[in-house]
Amino acid sequence: MSGVALSPIPTTVPVLLSTALGTLLCSASANTLNELQETPYDAQMARTRGHPLVRRALSPAHAAAFAASTGLAGPALLWSMCNPTTALLGAANILLYAGPYTWMKRRTIWNTWVGAIVGAVPPLMGWTAGGGALLPSVAHPLTLSLPPLLAPTAAAAAVVVDNPLAPWALFALMFSWQFPHFNALAHFVRSAYAQGGYRMLAVLDARQNRLVALRHVLLLTGVCSALVPLSGLTTWSFALTSLAPNAIWLRAAWRFYRFGGDAHARTVFMHSLWWLPIVLGLMIVHKNNVDWLQWMGLRATEEEVEETAQ
Repeated sequence: MSGVALSPIPTTVPVLLSTALGTLLCSASANTLNELQETPYDAQMARTRGHPLVRRALSPAHAAAFAASTGLAGPALLWSMCNPTTALLGAANILLYAGPYTWMKRRTIWNTWVGAIVGAVPPLMGWTAGGGALLPSVAHPLTLSLPPLLAPTAAAAAVVVDNPLAPWALFALMFSWQFPHFNALAHFVRSAYAQGGYRMLAVLDARQNRLVALRHVLLLTGVCSALVPLSGLTTWSFALTSLAPNAIWLRAAWRFYRFGGDAHARTVFMHSLWWLPIVLGLMIVHKNNVDWLQWMGLRATEEEVEETAQ
């Protein structure tokens, strides 16, 4: 939904809600297909023994029917209410999560990187749902929105309605967010992953696991401070206001990397839960070409000023 909200292309409430519901259905299908394959391994881990398939609260046939129905309904809704591109992204995400990602979890640590791609695709779906472009073309060239100090006369012209760099800035933000979020979680449940035979970095190399988490918090600071405003998604004031949440999370990630321990891991994980809505909220507040005082009716529009003058 953040991709829809941050897109400069006007949209409608039905498109917004259809995007949310269609993505939810795709996610439900992918997760169900994943659990169908991992039921024997989930039964070995205390944290997943309560899953409905493990408890036999649902039969595999019921779960498969649910996965198939949601897997068809999600892309169909996105196709009919949004466009084929959004539907194909949703269908591809189901296949990527239930296929390569699930297969890799017991074979290589690179499963986390593939899983991060899956988690970073939904903002792209939000962007394309309103008609936004993902690839540069003559009609949609890549542009950079420079700070007003560097291009004061071109500040207003720097904001392009549909800049393909913008959705990939959202993708980069969601991709990197998942590493400190998941690596911290994996650290304090590493014994469960080892029990289930999953190839997680937290199990095989705890120090490298902490380093990857720290590295991506640093990358997120760069994404917020440079890539997001450069893409035109926000004004450059976002680069300043995002420093506070980034600094808080960076301090926690540094302490986790330096000292390890479950307490530091839980702190990094808990920070990830508030960081994402706060930063996405700040992006919407600093969205380019939006006058929130006018939107709330507290400042007259140019048309209203002209009418009053006449």
